[in-house]
Amino acid sequence: MVLLGGGSFLMGTNDSEGFPADGEGPVREVTLDSFYIDPYAVSNEEFIRFVQETGYVTEAEKYGWSFVFHSFVSPSVGLAERMNVPGTPWWKGIPGAYWYQPEGIGSTIEGRGDHPVIHVSWNDAVNYCHWAGKRLPSEAEWEYAARGGLVQKGYPWGDSLRPSGQHRCNIWQGKFPEKNHASDGYVGTAPVHSFESNGYGLYNVVGNVWEWCSDWFSSEAGILGNRVNPEGPEHGSHKVMRGGSYLCHSSYCNRYRVAARSSNTPDSSTGNIGFRCVADYK
Repeated sequence: MVLLGGGSFLMGTNDSEGFPADGEGPVREVTLDSFYIDPYAVSNEEFIRFVQETGYVTEAEKYGWSFVFHSFVSPSVGLAERMNVPGTPWWKGIPGAYWYQPEGIGSTIEGRGDHPVIHVSWNDAVNYCHWAGKRLPSEAEWEYAARGGLVQKGYPWGDSLRPSGQHRCNIWQGKFPEKNHASDGYVGTAPVHSFESNGYGLYNVVGNVWEWCSDWFSSEAGILGNRVNPEGPEHGSHKVMRGGSYLCHSSYCNRYRVAARSSNTPDSSTGNIGFRCVADYK
């Protein structure tokens, strides 16, 4: 893990690129204690060890299905078995879509051991953290780490999405949701160590997969929250997710910026949500 020394940073954004309903602003000074953070999102290989040692069964497995992006659905899944999602037709509820068969029955993670584990709920992530002797990051810890020491930049490497024409993260390239020409090298998930690290040595903090945080989500967290080691609201219905994913595009989900936020219910799982762990500095 990487040790990040405590201190203060400017969290959030007032930029027009942000989504007001998401509560990305206002910019405020937040102070954190030192903590350790994983340089990578938890991989399939790591999750395999967890399951082998504990026999853990994910919530998607208990429910019998999870959400898969339409173009990835396993051919063995019949049209009648695909559950449509109102308002987001590119998502399909697919029977048998779990972390070890991410596109549904007939798919595998063979050759993807170093890719981030997906189809894990917030509750699943917390159970993994307990096993590993770690925890999920607070939203403030996540943003502090993702910024990599830069002040009020849009991305972990600066303000240009593609500095010198180089891709620095795994996001949608093309016209969403029909065509992804994969000029960044990936259509779906990428290995957890892909692209250059940020200033703190962390990889893929934006793009690739959304990452669960410990906080309950509130669009007013930046206005009402504590500014010293904030942990978010005491109650809520949705948990914070950060970093965007390989499905994010400027025309639809411009949330691969370090200040961007989203949320989902703690029992939800999809093919583009994963997590990384942190630990207290002692």
